[in-house]
Amino acid sequence: MVARCFLAGLTLLMIPVWGQVDSVAGAQTVRLELSAGGHERIDVVVAVDLPATLLDAPALHLERIDVQPPRAVAVQKTNDDPPRACWIARGRLPAGVVRRYRLGAAPEVADTDGGVVCRDDGKALWFSVRGRKVVRYNHEVVQPPAGIDPIYARSGYLHPLWSPAGRVISGDFPPAHKHHHGIWFPWTRTLFEGKETDFWNSGASLGRIEFVVFDSFRGGPVFGHLEARQQHLALKTASGPKVVLNERWQLRVYALEEVFVFDLISDQRCASDEPLFLKQYRYGGLGFRGSIQWEGPHVSFLTSEGRTRKDGHATRADWCAIYGLVDSQPAGIAVMCHPENFRAPQPMRIHPSEPFFNFTPCQLGDFAIEPGKPYVSRYRFVVFDGKVDPALCRRLWNDYAHPPVVGVQ
Repeated sequence: MVARCFLAGLTLLMIPVWGQVDSVAGAQTVRLELSAGGHERIDVVVAVDLPATLLDAPALHLERIDVQPPRAVAVQKTNDDPPRACWIARGRLPAGVVRRYRLGAAPEVADTDGGVVCRDDGKALWFSVRGRKVVRYNHEVVQPPAGIDPIYARSGYLHPLWSPAGRVISGDFPPAHKHHHGIWFPWTRTLFEGKETDFWNSGASLGRIEFVVFDSFRGGPVFGHLEARQQHLALKTASGPKVVLNERWQLRVYALEEVFVFDLISDQRCASDEPLFLKQYRYGGLGFRGSIQWEGPHVSFLTSEGRTRKDGHATRADWCAIYGLVDSQPAGIAVMCHPENFRAPQPMRIHPSEPFFNFTPCQLGDFAIEPGKPYVSRYRFVVFDGKVDPALCRRLWNDYAHPPVVGVQ
């Protein structure tokens, strides 16, 4: 039997593993076989369902047993329900090759040396790998710079994003688009209770998105994560401000260093019996705003279909890379759309003169988020230094969309 599940936007084909059980030092363990499948893997993120015997384990121990002596591998329980085991298969794993592991319980969680550290400074969560900053989630309201109307203040978004070399590749409150914020997720042309609502153009004072509370956050040897609740408010309903959508963000930052990789899941649900209608429009949904140093002609785009800023807008793609010079050195980000997202591969808004990118299913026509039907979106982000490498983007896309299989040995 093969089961499909999700790990922070990472689809993982899994075969239940509790058919073969060993006993090592009195503790039950299971043997796993990781198969690369039809694609070469390098430092690939892997996860597997836990057997019932390990669900309550305080921590996990994993070792690779197809080498001598067996080699310990950093492993971490996810916060999914039910939890899973997650690790990074380090090094090169050629297509068709397998690795074998043994998984068991451990008395305590390993420290995060070499892993991901998550730190809360009271205003934002900071994620770092080996002391290098990766991304910040702003949970306190961020006020705009002096001279910009306070109406643009915002919480519940990602900024800054750093490259592995420490270059900030995202932007916030840009002068020409003060409502743009790093990575954020607002809808634009919407109807709620028969009235137009706009969560994107915050200067119009029709809608607002704000952080509510954390369900959890932590670092770890394999990944750091947060689970945050946000709400989308219509500000001018007949009865005043009203919550339209309750949203849950799940962010997972992996302990990778050559490039930074993190996954985002957005789960949006109606807060009442009223649906939210979304009209066809050229933008709205998951957006990325690039560095202020990329303003004007100083940014480039490349999609999985080989299109650029010149011909990429309103086309559909699995991923899009946005890149340019930051502090005179090349850096960028690839935004990857999960193949099971609504209307995937989703169409894109590629701005003709601004460092702005948006995956926006609204381009293909009207739709609605209805009560009792969650709208779930999954995206992966790969931040890199140097020039864009299409082969790297394709490989990491395959890891995301066609992951390796874990099964019984």
